[in-house]
Amino acid sequence: MSKIKKSTGKRIGNMIKIQEPRRPWEIVHMDWATGLPPGGDKSYNACLVIVERFSKTSIFLPCHKYDTAMDTALLIWNRVVSWTAIFTNIISERDPKLTSAL
Repeated sequence: MSKIKKSTGKRIGNMIKIQEPRRPWEIVHMDWATGLPPGGDKSYNACLVIVERFSKTSIFLPCHKYDTAMDTALLIWNRVVSWTAIFTNIISERDPKLTSAL
């Protein structure tokens, strides 16, 4: 007789169809590349990758692995939204950096 441990993590929701954007910067995908060697004058060790779904334009922003949700929001606001538009939808994995701030 084997024992099966009950899952204690959040349940994964149902998959939904991602709508097609009607204009640029309406829907973006966002994720982090971590584990990078420190670099730059502020010893960045991660990269925030943003891909605009309409044109597939990619933006790579240096950041730190342990930046908070507020740090990420300010980075996006100052470096992306200031020269594009406010996004309608952001698609990202359930990163604890974002979900813990809810």
